[in-house]
Amino acid sequence: MEVLIHLAVRLVRAGMRSYTKKWSFLSLFGVIFFGNAFVLAQLGIVPEVPAASNSTVTLAASPLVAADQNGASTRAVSVELPTKISIPAIQLSAAIANPDTTNVEALDALLLSGAVRYPTSARLGETGNVVLFGHSSYLPIVGNQAYKTFNGIQKLVAGDIVTVYSPTTAYTYRVRTVAKESANDAAIPLSVAGRVLTLSTCDSFGAKTDRFVVVADFVESHSISG
Repeated sequence: MEVLIHLAVRLVRAGMRSYTKKWSFLSLFGVIFFGNAFVLAQLGIVPEVPAASNSTVTLAASPLVAADQNGASTRAVSVELPTKISIPAIQLSAAIANPDTTNVEALDALLLSGAVRYPTSARLGETGNVVLFGHSSYLPIVGNQAYKTFNGIQKLVAGDIVTVYSPTTAYTYRVRTVAKESANDAAIPLSVAGRVLTLSTCDSFGAKTDRFVVVADFVESHSISG
């Protein structure tokens, strides 16, 4: 029993000596570390703490980006008004008017000069439906050729290319559907997913008549300026 007590006392004393030495070592390390730091500071060679980077970024307003049917971006484009339409498959080329009124008489008057973009429809470069109207006539003799602006659009087929121009950019669309709509069919929607072009023949904005309607999807755009 005495042997066990003696052994326990020796273990306790050894532990106390180790604990005392640990703090002596830590104290000595602290003196050396802060001493070196003081000397380096006096010499001007203490490394500076790097400044924290600013993770908040203010994004500039970005232009719209054209995308093809596979979602690939092509180039930055601005929102523009159409000025001309071309459809090589039916040899169609016409100027486009952009009225700022929905007055029926004003729109009908503009149809006598070519195609007309409905004023509340989308513009080029915008998401939505760019809706263009134009007369069609198959009378053998027509004094004003604007009555034949959209002649032949019913002959288009899926995949045909339609190009609409602004003063600086050409916008290419690919025909999706061609249909004859009766006077009882629903109106052409202006709000649609994606970027769509709709061509429609029109006798008069104020008259409810049968018409041919072509729907085409945006493919790409490219600059024609310079």
